[in-house]
Amino acid sequence: MSKLTIGLDVPWVASWSTETVTGVGPCPSVDGVLAVGQSEHPGRGEPLYSRNHLFRQRKSVREMRCPMCGEPTRENDRWTQTARWTTAGELRAKGAGPWLPPDMDDDKPLLDAGAVAPMHLTCAERARAECPHLQAMEDHELKAFPGAWIVAALSVEARPGHAVSNVPQRPVAAVTFLQLIGVPDHIPS
Repeated sequence: MSKLTIGLDVPWVASWSTETVTGVGPCPSVDGVLAVGQSEHPGRGEPLYSRNHLFRQRKSVREMRCPMCGEPTRENDRWTQTARWTTAGELRAKGAGPWLPPDMDDDKPLLDAGAVAPMHLTCAERARAECPHLQAMEDHELKAFPGAWIVAALSVEARPGHAVSNVPQRPVAAVTFLQLIGVPDHIPS
């Protein structure tokens, strides 16, 4: 076991070197839909800071859990440094159109958090001060996360591992990560 503390030294959502991909199967993090799985051994091996654990990432987005400490966030305590302002039209152009309401105007401002759920303010401030990746970012501003959001499933094409010679094998979509898109009720300044 590592001497590093999850939630302080290592983000709760980070993968560890012993947490290997296990294949594709129904996953409770996405209501039983097929998803890519990963073994659960947080604290064993070396932390892989730049790699989110597949299940914990999906859980953090679905349950609005802080990716740093793993605890649920409250509506008035959700902050992000990594999210970027964009528009519905820009997200549609990047392929996220199926997840956006069809009647949403292309010029609607949205806060694209990517695969990173918002953090508690105290966790976000600590991460910003201690994480080399966040320190290297041009934008150091912590942005309040909107009270409404859209979750988009990011998927890969998966093929069965053991094909039967006379049975056609069809690829299936398997969820990897969830993308989080904040929908503000006012235009950002």
